[in-house]
Amino acid sequence: MTRLLLVNPNMTCEMTDRLAAVARRAASAGTEIVPLTATRGFPYISSRAESLIAGTIALEMIAEHREGADAVVIAAYGDPGLRAARELFDIPVVGMAEAAMLTSCMLGETFGLVTFTPRMTPWYRDNVVEAGLTGRFVGMRTPPEAVGPVTLVAQTMRDMLLALARESALEDGADVVILGGAPLAGLAETFAEDCPAVLVDPVSAAVRQAETLAKLAPRGAHRGRFARPPGKPSEGLHPALARLIAEGAAA
Repeated sequence: MTRLLLVNPNMTCEMTDRLAAVARRAASAGTEIVPLTATRGFPYISSRAESLIAGTIALEMIAEHREGADAVVIAAYGDPGLRAARELFDIPVVGMAEAAMLTSCMLGETFGLVTFTPRMTPWYRDNVVEAGLTGRFVGMRTPPEAVGPVTLVAQTMRDMLLALARESALEDGADVVILGGAPLAGLAETFAEDCPAVLVDPVSAAVRQAETLAKLAPRGAHRGRFARPPGKPSEGLHPALARLIAEGAAA
């Protein structure tokens, strides 16, 4: 049995439910998906500043629930807190954005990204740069603005998002198109026959990579640049996170 924490640092439970349903369809038999939703922060993260705050919340959530877990998926496209989590925790931690991009590079030479609002463009482009994949990236496609509640954009904007995915393939030259953003989880499955590119669902890619890493490297990225720093005291942090930081490298 492999136990994966699906950590959604957004506060919207409907979004977690959607992510968990897609994650369970993608998971292998015998993998348990444990969904978690943030209890503070933002209903939906959509900027660098919100991501920084949400990253701390994600660390708290992992620290509180890590007992018995084999790996973690940070279930927000943009991967808030990903690198810090790899530094702190001795189990593999996977981000949806990084997993989607790396998977795309194994399925084609170039990839594009489609999401539902231009507000995320600067933050999502940062992810490409941080992953060192700008040479494989052909660009982003977004509508002028989101239509309807964020939890319903997969339904209210379906035709528009499909058109953007086709443009990414036919006009930008993307071999692979990522449908980015937690509210779009599962949409790639419904576009498969109508888009002339390979489509990648970020949460599905993240779950499969987390399963693999749990078997290949059960201690996660715990050496080199991700070695845990020495322990130190802190004030005002979530108790579980404070204890972990205080324990430091000896833990």
